[in-house]
Amino acid sequence: MKITSTSCICPVLVCLCFVQRCYGAAHHGSIKVTRNQTKHVEGETEVHHRPKRGWVWNQFFVLEEHMGPDPQYVGKLHSNSDKGDGSVKYILTGEGAGTIFIIDDTTGDIHSTKSLDREQKTHYVLHAQAIDRRTNKPLEPESEFIIKVQDINDNAPKFTDGPYIVTVPEMSEMGTSVLQVTATDADDPTYGNSARVVYSILQGQPYFSVDPKTGVIRTALHNMDREAREHYSVVIQAKDMAGQVGGLSGSTTVNITLTDVNDNPPRFPQKHYQLYVPESAQVGSAVGKIKANDADTGSNADMKYTIINGDGSGVFSISTDKETREGILSLKKPLNYEKKKSYTLNIEGANTHLDFRFSHLGPFKDVTMLKIIVGDVDEPPLFTMPSYVMEVYENAKIGTAVGTVTAQDPDTASSLVRYFLDHNTEEDRYFTIDASTGTIKTAKIFDREETPWYNITVAASEIDNPGLVSHVPVGVRILDVNDNPPELAREYDVVVCENAKPGQVIQTITATDKDYSANGARFRFSLDEGLALNPNFTLRDNEDNTASILTRRRRYRRTTQDIYYLPVLISDGGVPPLSSSSTLTIRVCACERDGRVRTCHAEAFLSSAGLSTGALIAILLCVVILLAIVVLFITLRRSKKEPLIISEEDVRENVVTYDDEGGGEEDTEAFDITALRNPSAAEELKYRRDVRPEVKPVPRHHPSSSLDSVDVQEFIKQRLAEADLDPSVPPYDSLQTYAYEGHRSEAGSISSLDSATTHSDQDYNYLGDWGPEFKKLAELYGEVESERTT
Repeated sequence: MKITSTSCICPVLVCLCFVQRCYGAAHHGSIKVTRNQTKHVEGETEVHHRPKRGWVWNQFFVLEEHMGPDPQYVGKLHSNSDKGDGSVKYILTGEGAGTIFIIDDTTGDIHSTKSLDREQKTHYVLHAQAIDRRTNKPLEPESEFIIKVQDINDNAPKFTDGPYIVTVPEMSEMGTSVLQVTATDADDPTYGNSARVVYSILQGQPYFSVDPKTGVIRTALHNMDREAREHYSVVIQAKDMAGQVGGLSGSTTVNITLTDVNDNPPRFPQKHYQLYVPESAQVGSAVGKIKANDADTGSNADMKYTIINGDGSGVFSISTDKETREGILSLKKPLNYEKKKSYTLNIEGANTHLDFRFSHLGPFKDVTMLKIIVGDVDEPPLFTMPSYVMEVYENAKIGTAVGTVTAQDPDTASSLVRYFLDHNTEEDRYFTIDASTGTIKTAKIFDREETPWYNITVAASEIDNPGLVSHVPVGVRILDVNDNPPELAREYDVVVCENAKPGQVIQTITATDKDYSANGARFRFSLDEGLALNPNFTLRDNEDNTASILTRRRRYRRTTQDIYYLPVLISDGGVPPLSSSSTLTIRVCACERDGRVRTCHAEAFLSSAGLSTGALIAILLCVVILLAIVVLFITLRRSKKEPLIISEEDVRENVVTYDDEGGGEEDTEAFDITALRNPSAAEELKYRRDVRPEVKPVPRHHPSSSLDSVDVQEFIKQRLAEADLDPSVPPYDSLQTYAYEGHRSEAGSISSLDSATTHSDQDYNYLGDWGPEFKKLAELYGEVESERTT
């Protein structure tokens, strides 16, 4: 099959088309396929050969952006089997077949029906086949070929990142790189010069230049000064076709700003300045401003102002305002027109950030002279002292002079001064002042113990100009007078133990005095001399502003007297001395051996036997429980069923025993208990009234002579034998009650009633170690021992 192309529109392809058509499709633009042939040579038999195919040219070219009215001819498919009789049918398949590319199935001519854009799709892959139109059988295998879209210069270069904003320092050297710009071209860079771009500068000369190949923008002048011109707008053009005529171009703008460097020293606009400052200016306030100009910006224009010399360097100070870069002149000391009327200052302004590359441009500082004129102002009176302290005794009479304040007019005119009190506080109403002399007097009688100090304010103004007023604080100290007697420092709770000894200190007392320490620091204590000698207590002055209360006798009993009163006289060391009398209340209390107070109340004797509160509560609970049991028992007894017949004579004491193993309900025996109280009072055995005896009882014999000598054991045995042999009682156990004491003991009485009159060497100190239950007994025997030894 032969493929022939006639795309020779582009002048560049004229030669290729000529070679393609004239030299032969079998070598350049066709795929030649030879059929199986049999060559007949005389004398030789028929020989079969393998089919031979040759691929010489396998792609077509079609120009992009074809704008003609007719479809663009692409090429031709031709098979060697085609004899020109229309029996061969050509079929085209693949990308764009039937829509973009169409084929004449008889001649094999291929045409492009649409305008193609190489930037969208560079080539198309198609398949060609020749078949027998009658049998629809392929005459050749399917062949693949490519239709490539031929590029034309239809895209201009573009700057995708523009416009640009860039900076470069001023005073940069010539050739300093500023920025590199890049333009892109969508045309085919491998074919022709359609995508070959060159750069040129359209605007921005002679300040900047651009490299035509790389697009690097550089400075083109020396010492470009920002202060002369700061902003530049540079236009860069990119042109394809290597810049030849007919090429397409695109441009972009580069905005270049020169950044500042410190290449300009500060300069004062004037070499001499003059400033007016009134003498009434407050210390620390700003009195003026001064500024040196600097053409630079930012930190390159920062500067510092200093006072380098002058007679006012100690009176004024200067600082720098960071925002405005001005020098702020402030007052360090008060001005006085009458003493000095003018000052001269030399002020220097210098940059704080230096660039040594430009040090040759001169010193980056400047100096100016400032003359300050002090203005005269009518000032208020001036007190001779910033504050006053005065003293006056308490109880002083009204009108007593306290002190004098003095003020003068500082101005040259020296006007007269008038004084008055500033009644802003209540304390100012306690004093008066002489308007002419400034003498302060009392307007009230003072009590130092109530208010020891007063703070008042005195004002002074000129008579000619009352609006100018000055003030001064005055402190008045109230001096003490001994007008308060001493008294006990507090209410004392004095306790004396029952077992106290003579000379024992039971309390130390102190005193206090409302007066100043000089009038009451030394106190003297004593008992009232007008009273009789106290036999119970005495007082000892310790001479250190304290006194001790001592006992004068042994043992104090609460039962006899539980409270004592002791008058105490206290005097101070003032002039004249003052004294007062106070009464101490002394309570008698029971104490431990180590002196700890156990109780001071009489009702507490109940617990002296060793019974604590918990024990008393337990005892009371037990008593309540017993009473409840008794009431319950009585209730049960009363609820029992009474007998139907009760004899009037059946009045006796019954002893009822429960849970017996004997005769059951008949186990009840009544007897007269009086017969058992005393053997000598025993009567004849009485018969039971509820049982008839069957046997005559044996009479009991109680010889009086033998009862006196019989022992208790003998007596019980005798009664037991009688009970066992008594025929009148039932044959079961019964309760027998005996109340016989027996003979009196041969030993003497152990009562302690007579022991008080006898002497014994027995030591009862061990009773104190037996515990709290024996404390009272130990105290009683301890007291007896103590009194006996005394």
